[in-house]
Amino acid sequence: MPAPTRKLTADDFAPEVLQLFDGYVHGRLDRRGFLDGASRFAVGGVTAAALLAALSPDFAAAEQVPRDDPRIVATLTEFPSPEGSGPVRGYLVKPAGPAPAGGWPMVLVVHENRGLNPHIEDIARRLAVDRFIAFAPDALSPFGGYPGNEDKARSLFGSLDPDETRVDMLAAVAYLKTVPGGNGRIGAVGFCWGGGMVNFLATRVPDLAAAVPFYGPAPASASVAAIHAPLLLMFADTDDFVNKTWPPYEAALKAAGKRFEAFKYPGTQHGFNNDTTPRFDAGSASLAWQRTIDFFNRNLRS
Repeated sequence: MPAPTRKLTADDFAPEVLQLFDGYVHGRLDRRGFLDGASRFAVGGVTAAALLAALSPDFAAAEQVPRDDPRIVATLTEFPSPEGSGPVRGYLVKPAGPAPAGGWPMVLVVHENRGLNPHIEDIARRLAVDRFIAFAPDALSPFGGYPGNEDKARSLFGSLDPDETRVDMLAAVAYLKTVPGGNGRIGAVGFCWGGGMVNFLATRVPDLAAAVPFYGPAPASASVAAIHAPLLLMFADTDDFVNKTWPPYEAALKAAGKRFEAFKYPGTQHGFNNDTTPRFDAGSASLAWQRTIDFFNRNLRS
């Protein structure tokens, strides 16, 4: 690993370190497990802890749309949880100015397995700049929301009740439908855990108008027949955990005659769209995001 005189990329890390980091991100390894495994790649005065720090998010450096950008209006909001566990918090971002005749298209933004962190808030603002109403709910709401620390968020995420969380995410779709200024057409985009949640929502929300899961695990094959939304599926090249779920999902989609497009981005790692970490791939992320915006424009605008 070179001295940090420039922004690091995935190519600066041994593949084994990236695999260890992927296990850490997804809870298959704890912090100690990552450090122990990475220690044999810590050479030239670089410690295992330094490797972890270099792979961890840098939110400020990656921000694309400031919170006070005059093109948007962003607010923190909440709605009641159907599970009675307290309010579900979220980040609502609208384009500035009056809505057009018929309203703005709407997009639910579902975070990775860290909760509603600054990166996902920035993703919501990016969508608002492109003239969508974006709402990003926080699955960590039962614990008070994203705690401001990625390690603590990771620990809290493992304590969520999966069934209750799914109910809250379904309720987030229902909440978005009530937001003033919308045109009634809702899409969803999610990343990693959120990509899997978008796949789930597609099986449970009959009027979902578009779904874009980024490197998200597939839903149960038996539920695929219930999907009505067109799907745009994004996959990393090196992502065994997620990619092994794709062949049966693809077969089920084809058997049920569903509308979908799927893209695998060569040379990329899981999380390639997340521009806060070295796994970010600028070229592939730019292409994937433009495809996402084009897809939402086709399917969500009146």
